[in-house]
Amino acid sequence: MNRRIFIRNGSQAGIALSLLGIYACKQEKKSEPEAGPGDTAEDAPPFFELSLAQWSMHRMIFEEGVDPYTFAEKAKNWGFTGLEYVSQLYNKELEAANFSEAAMQAFVEKCNAEAAKHGLTNVLIMIDGQGDLATSDAAARKAAVENHHKWVDAAAAMGCHAIRVNLVGSNVQEEWVANSVDGLSQLASYAAGKDINVLVENHGGLSSNAKLLASVMDQVSMNNCGTLPDFGNFCIRKEDPADWSSPCAEKYDIYQGVAELMPHAKAVSAKSHEFNAEGKETEIDYTRMLKIVKDAGYTGFIGVEYEGSGLSEEAGILATKKLLLDAARELA
Repeated sequence: MNRRIFIRNGSQAGIALSLLGIYACKQEKKSEPEAGPGDTAEDAPPFFELSLAQWSMHRMIFEEGVDPYTFAEKAKNWGFTGLEYVSQLYNKELEAANFSEAAMQAFVEKCNAEAAKHGLTNVLIMIDGQGDLATSDAAARKAAVENHHKWVDAAAAMGCHAIRVNLVGSNVQEEWVANSVDGLSQLASYAAGKDINVLVENHGGLSSNAKLLASVMDQVSMNNCGTLPDFGNFCIRKEDPADWSSPCAEKYDIYQGVAELMPHAKAVSAKSHEFNAEGKETEIDYTRMLKIVKDAGYTGFIGVEYEGSGLSEEAGILATKKLLLDAARELA
């Protein structure tokens, strides 16, 4: 199930969080690791670091009642070093408290404590349900920007380097571009003062038209505004626009799309859905996709995000991680 199904609009104003003790440090790109004298391509480290997108656990949390604060523990046990949080997985407690300053501070403190306990890096927070940053209603767009402020503050207090936001907006390209540029410019200006990047994922609608999204980045032209290319989110139009679970009617080329978004990328999402008997993703050539990422010079975190139904979430996470590392070895 896609994250967009769960998105709910919020109206909470942004709040300021005082900087708390931070375990994890910010990252964007690191130097590519070099193999030691005795290393071979088989045992040399990959050119990226591995993070886990918390959405990979959404069924565990929503359907099985797993505590979202066990995220760091589970990610550690599955062999990850970075954490990519999803805001809506904490909505039950945060909405009940109307996203109060105290509730947000408690969220930050708990996440920091768990990350430190398990020795993991807080990478980013994926934000949903805080209003449309690309709406044609200027007042609503400004309100959406302000709703995101509290998450910028939280990301800074957690030592994350970024938040991931959505651009929904109009289906008219010219309107969508203009509104997106304005909304992102407002939010990135606030985030710059907190040393936080604002990243846009190809996440359906016109945001999955990579050429258009890249043009938005060019027009915003701010160092802390970039993209989060997702290997599998390139559906521009559904057969039933009111039902996001309906089949895709118009899809952007996934390899072209990632290539067009990588010049602006400050994070990457390795999406997966289903696997064949050989352990390959049925719709995405991971070796081809990873070569695009590597050729762009990217060496930061790549987040594993399993969204399939054929495997349990744990099995799907591990299968995606293995596929990613196998592809990296092929490219070494």
